[in-house]
Amino acid sequence: MERRTLARVSDWFGPHTSAAVDWPLDALVLAKGPTTVSVVLPARDEERTVGTIVDVIRRDLVEGVPLVDEIVVVDSRSTDATAARAAEAGARVVRQDAVLPDLPPLSGKGEALWKGLAASTGDIVVFVDADLRHFGAHFVSGLIGPLLTDPGIQFVKGAYERPLAGRPGEGGRVTELVARPLLNLFWPELAGFVQPLGGEYAARRTALEQVPFVTEYGVEFGLLVDLLEMVGLDAMAQVDLGVREHTHQSTAALGRMAGQIMLTAWSRLEREGRLVASEPPATSILQFGPGTGAALAHVGVAERPPLASVVGLITEEDVA
Repeated sequence: MERRTLARVSDWFGPHTSAAVDWPLDALVLAKGPTTVSVVLPARDEERTVGTIVDVIRRDLVEGVPLVDEIVVVDSRSTDATAARAAEAGARVVRQDAVLPDLPPLSGKGEALWKGLAASTGDIVVFVDADLRHFGAHFVSGLIGPLLTDPGIQFVKGAYERPLAGRPGEGGRVTELVARPLLNLFWPELAGFVQPLGGEYAARRTALEQVPFVTEYGVEFGLLVDLLEMVGLDAMAQVDLGVREHTHQSTAALGRMAGQIMLTAWSRLEREGRLVASEPPATSILQFGPGTGAALAHVGVAERPPLASVVGLITEEDVA
C-alpha cells in the first residue's frame, strides 16, 4: 500500500510541479482571454509590508501587463495603518467584519480569506500573505500559470525555500513537525506538496466556493484535504516560487497554530468516518514561558460553510 502511494505521488510530482520562470508574462496574457484574476491579501497589522506588495502587483501585473484585474486587501481588524498603506498603493480595502455583516463575526486567518473570497469577483483567486519581504510579481504570475493554460487544473500551491534567520531550510517548523506527518499518515496523496501550509496559492472560484474554510490557521490544511476529496489530485499542482521571506512567529504562537491544525485534521478524519471518539478533543492547551508561568491558550477552530451555500446573502455592498 505504501509503495503504491509513493509511486502515485512520484507520478504526480513531475507533471504537476513547475517553476515560476516557466510562466512568462507575455504567454500568460495571451492565455488569459476573458478570464478575470483577483489577488486577495489577508492583512492584520502589516503596515510595514502590505503597501510594497500591493505596489509591485499593481505596477507589474495591472499596469505593466493586463494580467490582474483587482487587488483586494482584507483588513482583519488592524490597529495600525495597514488599511491606509494598502489603499495608497492601489488596493481595494475591505474591512473583514463589513463583508457579509449579517453573519456572526468570527476571527482568524481563514475568516479573512473567506471574506476575501466573498468580496472579490475574479474567476481565478490568488491568495498572498501580507507579511512577505522582498516580494516579486512572480509570486502571483507563477501561481496562475497552470490555471490559465490547463483547464483541468483547479488549485495551485506555492512551493519555496523558507529560511529562518538566514539559515536555509529552517523555516516552516509547524509544517515539518505537524502538517507533513499528518498528511503522510492520513492523506499520503498530498505528501508531494512541498509547502502544504504556505499562504500563497490560487484556485478557480468555482472550486473555492464549494469547500468550507476553517477560520484559524488550519485553513490551508483544511483546503488541501477538502479539495483533494472534491477535485482529485490530478487537478492540483504546485509552482516553485523561489525564496519566501516573512515575519516568523514565536514558539508559543507556533504551538497554538499546531493545535489548530491538529483539530482541523481531527475534524476531517471524523467527517470521513476514519475516526470515532467517545468525546471531542479539548480546545485549549497549557503553555509555559520563561518567567511567565503557565497560561491557557484557546486553539479551537470554527468553520465557514462553502461560500456557494450563502451566495444569496452577498450584496453589491459586500463587494464594493
